[in-house]
This record gives sequence, C-alpha cells and structure tokens, in this order.
Amino acid sequence: MIKERVEVVAISQQATQTTIPAIEMKDLCKNFGKFRAVDHLTLTVQQGEVFGLLGPNGSGKTTTINMISGLSIPTSGEIRVMGYDVRRDIRQIRRLLGAVPQETALYEELSAWTNLNFHADLFGIPRKEKKERIIRVLKLVQLLDRKDSRVGTFSGGMKRRLALGRALLHEPQLVYLDEPTLGVDVQARRAIWDYILYLREQGKTVLITTNYLEEAQALCDRLAIIDRGKLVALDTPQQLKQLHGAQVVDLEVVGPCQHAEHIRALPGVKDVIVTQVPEGHRLNVITEGVNNLVPQIINLASQEGALRDISVRDPNLDEIFLRLTGASLRD
Repeated sequence: MIKERVEVVAISQQATQTTIPAIEMKDLCKNFGKFRAVDHLTLTVQQGEVFGLLGPNGSGKTTTINMISGLSIPTSGEIRVMGYDVRRDIRQIRRLLGAVPQETALYEELSAWTNLNFHADLFGIPRKEKKERIIRVLKLVQLLDRKDSRVGTFSGGMKRRLALGRALLHEPQLVYLDEPTLGVDVQARRAIWDYILYLREQGKTVLITTNYLEEAQALCDRLAIIDRGKLVALDTPQQLKQLHGAQVVDLEVVGPCQHAEHIRALPGVKDVIVTQVPEGHRLNVITEGVNNLVPQIINLASQEGALRDISVRDPNLDEIFLRLTGASLRD
C-alpha cells in the first residue's frame, strides 16, 4: 500500500512538472520601424494562476497582449499559448482564449441573449449545447433576469459583466481582462473580482492588465512590471513589497526640504520620495526595515524644520511601481 502511494505521488509530481505553461515568451521583440516596443521579453505564466501585467503608458503592455492574441506578429523571439506557436497555430489559440477588452464591443441595439447567441455561433458552439451555455453564463454574471433587455440600457458594470460572460461562453482555458473594472462602481468592481477568483477556482488562467494597483494586489498570484518594453520586476505582490522596501517612514516637514539626499544616503534607506504640501514637504522614506533607522531619519528631517506628522507603515504597490518605472507622465 505504501509503495503504491509513493508511486502515485511520484506520477502526480511528474505530471505537475510537465504541465505546459499557459503563456511562454522567450526573448520576445516587437519593432515598429526604428522604435522597439517590446525588448527581449522573457516571461512565463503558469496554468491556473491569476497573473497581472503592469506598466505605465507606452511600456509595451498592449503590444505584448496583441502578440499573445495573434493581432500582431513578433519581430523576433518566441511566444506560445498553451503550447501553441502564435505564428503557426493562431486558430487553435483563439479557441482557447477569451478576451474582455477595455471597450466591451457589445451590440447595444441587441439584447443580452442575442449578443451571446451571436458569439456562440461565431465559435461554433453546437446547437444542442448553446441554450444551456448561455443560460449558465447569464446566471454566473447575474444577468439572467435581463436576458431580453437591450444592452444599450445597461449600466457600465452590467456591460462589463456581460462582456465577461461572453468571453467565457466558449469555455476558454485562458481569459484576458484589460482593465476589468475600469469605470464601474464599487459594487460592480467587487462582483467582477469575485468572478475572477471563481475562474481561478475552476482552474482557468487569468491574465489581467490594470492601473488599479490595489486590484492587482487583491487578485494576482504574481505580477510582472514592464517598462519601455523590458521586464523590470516579477514576483508575488508580497515578495515585491519585501524586495523593494520592508518599511516606509512618512514625515511631514514645515518649510524647505534640503536633507532628502542625506536621508537617502543612510544605510538601509532604499529611496526617498518628496512631495510638496501646503507650508512644507512630505517625505516617504522607503527602507529595508533596519533597526534604529527611524531615529536617524527623524533627526535629519527635524533639521529642516518642525515635524508635523510621523508614521511608520508597510509599503504599497503604488510606491514600488513608481520607484521601478518613474513618476513622469508618458504618452
């Protein structure tokens, strides 16, 4: 009995080790003339995880997604989706991929049911299965009672939910969501988050691009931050926070800010972000959590002027994102 159990465990471990990645990019590049939008990007997304792709405007996120979905051909490098090569097997990839773009692209003059029925026909869902699948999807996104309503009468949150339902209708293995909660209210955002977590429970792989870093932290198993087409960070949200700052000291100083560089030079300080506020400056000092560092920071900051506020906290993803990609605006 013990021998049989060991053999079963060994087989299970071997199967886990040989699981094909959901997305695999190797040395991926995309050029538009002389401009390189994606620059030797190597990245693997495992099956069954919620994976966040983050980056400022112009970082290469959209170009990368377009290559994954076959809308753009790589200049060089490799990209595979569920083992299929995007250059040779795009038809198979599109059958495995469900997409919810920023623009929901629904037919607003048609009913929710007709929208889903049209999509089912496009993907060749058998007639005997079609009605049952549409009903199941409408129940999932809580729109069954509005199945005959014109989509143009729906709220923004209802449209996003219907778009998500449409993306799931052909039972894809990989679901891509571009800004899934953009422009929806708090209740709709919570509902969409729940759907995403439900997809993970069902073994689906979910790829998210979002500018809401709290959303990335709440949903994603791992995050990739890209900037100017290059990968600058890849890890779990918690590990990213630990790697790029274990503790943040917030101080508000009355008057000018002349000692920020001295604080930045202290051993154990990773970065100092200075923001002007009425009558003074706010300093966010990102540290490695070194003992006795806080008194040194306070001592230097107090030389600037009176301290109005002091607090110590964990870093957030916004600060890590800005530290890795910079705070300047991008077109």
